[in-house]
This record gives sequence, structure tokens and C-alpha cells, in this order.
Amino acid sequence: MSQPAVRVRYAPSPTGLFHVGGARTALYDWLFARHTGGKFILRIEDTDRSRYRPGALEDLLAGLRWLQLDWDEGPEVGGPYGPYIQSERLPLYQEFANRLVAKGAAYRCYCPPERLIALREQQALRGEPPGYDRACRDLTQRQIADYEAKGVTPVIRLRVPTEGTTTFHDLIRGDITVDNRSLDDLVLLKSDGYPTYHLANVVDDHLMEITHVTRGDEWIPSTPRHILLYQAFGWDPPQFAHLPLILSPTGKGKLSKRKAKGPGGEEYLVMVHEFREAGYLPEAMFNFLALLGWSLDETTEIFTREQAVAAFELERISKAPAVFSYDKLKWMNGVYIRQLAPEVLAERLQPFLARSGIVVDQETALKVARLVQERITTLAEAAALVDFAFADSISYDPALLIQKGMSRQDTMRALEASRHALAELPAFDEASMETALRQLAQALGLKAGQLFGAIRVAVTGRAVAPPLFGSLELVGRERVLARLRRAEELLVAEPA
Repeated sequence: MSQPAVRVRYAPSPTGLFHVGGARTALYDWLFARHTGGKFILRIEDTDRSRYRPGALEDLLAGLRWLQLDWDEGPEVGGPYGPYIQSERLPLYQEFANRLVAKGAAYRCYCPPERLIALREQQALRGEPPGYDRACRDLTQRQIADYEAKGVTPVIRLRVPTEGTTTFHDLIRGDITVDNRSLDDLVLLKSDGYPTYHLANVVDDHLMEITHVTRGDEWIPSTPRHILLYQAFGWDPPQFAHLPLILSPTGKGKLSKRKAKGPGGEEYLVMVHEFREAGYLPEAMFNFLALLGWSLDETTEIFTREQAVAAFELERISKAPAVFSYDKLKWMNGVYIRQLAPEVLAERLQPFLARSGIVVDQETALKVARLVQERITTLAEAAALVDFAFADSISYDPALLIQKGMSRQDTMRALEASRHALAELPAFDEASMETALRQLAQALGLKAGQLFGAIRVAVTGRAVAPPLFGSLELVGRERVLARLRRAEELLVAEPA
């Protein structure tokens, strides 16, 4: 008998912005769907209205698109099993919850919130694990009628077996068994008519014909409850794969959903949009996230999307937690930046330059790209490397102009001679400037490094800057000559 086509879903709740942990789950779902020729479904689980955050859905969709994790069914795409937003499916959950009540697999609970709070407090005082005491599990028809007459709106709870065990097979961790006595009768439908995660999740996975469920390992304790819920409905459950924890860079705790802290108290990025805004490439993020619990082989660190799709299998995901190394991500991002065609890098740099007040055309952006490509690890770093080229004026300590082994007079003569040589060049390009200035250094009896160092400070205001001749071309002949003249004037004014 042939296996059904793979259908996986990424089902986030819009209670916060798109976190890299969620992005890793979505990426693994996407990889598995593409590897098997299956479908990747996006479903929004927004039934917890108390925690709903405006803008979270838009942030999620933008993040998925940035990572190029295209979904086959879901919001803005549609599909045969919609709607794909749970708040638009409420009648379905109510219908299925009532079906379970009718067959005796679930029951209505009329306990007020005050009683449940008091119950948890008493259990805590006795050192017992919190859980519902099943007070309404076996109410008589008369008791139910009394509650209904008083207008008490019940919740619906699953009638969990009090004996035996429940086992499920995890594709990563193997068989997991729990004692049913450790499980309480979980709420399926709340008094406001909204389902809990457990009911909506199981109903939708069944109706949408989901074959595999991947999610974080924090959901392992909930999975036996879901198995019992599938059994109560008489449905076959999907296969499960619980992903390893992502640890903070220190390796001493889970990566925060808010702000990760470094050993010195510095804040790390954790939201997908933060990495995008910080100048990370989606290709690098894809590669890096894929390695948080999975590997292409024993040695390969850099690989393409196509290679990952070809090799991806759920069974090869590690059980061990993965450390989120920002150093490794930054290194990897630098590798990807250096692999870009200069024209592509120029296009990607333009928004980051503009954010720093450097608005340039594509031709100038291309000059910037060629100048910084070997020196940046994020797109956001480029502006600080080349801002001197777009400033109206620069300031620096004139003493920096005088290179080792040179006097003030030597430096003044060298700068003046450089100004004349550059002014006379037919073409103001890197090759022409390098030839002319190397010849000039020889004629002046200077080392090339001495002459170039003085010019670098005069034109950029820095002792260390991107390659000199590319910097000069970016600044432009007119401003280069003006800055050289200004440097000469500063040396004249400088006390001997």
C-alpha cells in the first residue's frame, strides 16, 4: 500500500513577533515538504485571543517571504482545506467537541474559575502536581440540569483514561510512553466557545490531512494527550518529530523569545526581522538555521538550498540541543556576502546606505560594493566604512598625516605633488591612480606605504580605510583634490 503524499504544516500563534526558533521549525517543515515532493501548509493558530498581538501575522508572513519559505496552502494563498486561520473555523471546533460529549469521550465541566484557582493553591501546598480533580466528570443529569438552569456556561473536557499507558513514536527520539494517571482531563472547548490549542490542533491536522507534525520538544508532554484525542475521535494520528532545543550562545539555557543576553549583558538578536534589519542575508540565515539540529554531512558548513532539499530527512535531526552561535552566523554571513556578484551586493546595500543618509545611484553603489565586499560581515557595516566619501567635510588630527620616517615638510611636499599628479590624470580610475602614485613615490624617494598613508588620512580622515585607490575613485577627483589641499593647509598651520 502506497504512503500518502507528505503534508506538513507550520502553525504559529500570532502572540509575538517571528522568532528564530519558529523560523527553524518552519524551515525544517519546508525542507521536508520539498524533499518529498509534498505540501507545506501555513496555518495560523489565533484562538488565544488574550495574547493576540496586532502586527504579528504581518511580521510572520514578511519573515517567511524573506527566508523564501513559500507555502503551498494558507493565508493569502488559499487551498482546498481552508480557511487557514483558526478564528475563522470556530463552528468546526464546537461541532467536534460536542461530538465527543455525545459519545461519552468528553464531558461538560461547570467548575467556576475561583474553584480551579483554589484547587491549584491547595495542590501546591500539599506538594502535588497541578491538575483538575475531575469533579464534573460523572455528574448526574439532575446536577447538569441545575447548572444549566443557573445559566452556568461550561467548558468541555476530554475524558482521559485513568488506567493504562499511552505510547507514541517520535521520528527523532523513538517510542515515548506515559502513564495515563499522570494526565488530567484537559479542556478542549472554553466557555467563550473558543477551542484550546489541543482541540483545534488535532481537528485541523486531521481535516487538513497532515501526515507529519514537527514542533519543539516542549510539546512532548502534550503529545500523549493529542494521541488520546485522536483515539477518542477514531482517527489515525500523524507522525511526530520533536525538534531539539535551541540554546543561548552560552549554552546554559534556552534562547530567549524576547532578548538573549550575552555574558557581558549585551543584547542579542532573536527576532527574524531584527536579523534582516541588521544586514544578514536570507541565504545565510537559511543555511545557519538548517544547521541548528541537522547537518548535510559530517563536514560541510556552507551549502545551497538545493543541496539541503536533496539531503533532508527528519530521522537525521539530532536529539541534542543546538547552540545559537552569533559568531558562526556572522562568519557565515560574511562568506555569503563575498559570494554575491558585485551588482547584486550593490542592490542589497542601497537600503542600508540610505538608512545612514547615503543615497546613491546603482553605479555608485557598485563602487561601494567592490570596495567593501571583502571587509563586511553584514550589510549594515558598509555605511560606516565609506561614509567619508559622502561627507561634506572630514576632521582628523593633522599629526596623522605625517607617516613614520617623514617630516612635516616631507609630507607637505608629498601631498602637493600627489595633488598635481592626480589633477593631471586623463582618467580618474583605480589603475591610473595606482600607476601614477607609485611612480611619484619612487620619484620622491618615499616608500609607497608612506605616500599612500598620508593620502589616505588626507582624503578619508582615517589611518585605516578601505583600499586607497577605490576610496579615491569613490570620493571623486574634485573632492580628493580639495581634501589634499586642505591637508596641506593643516600642516602649514600645525606648530612645528
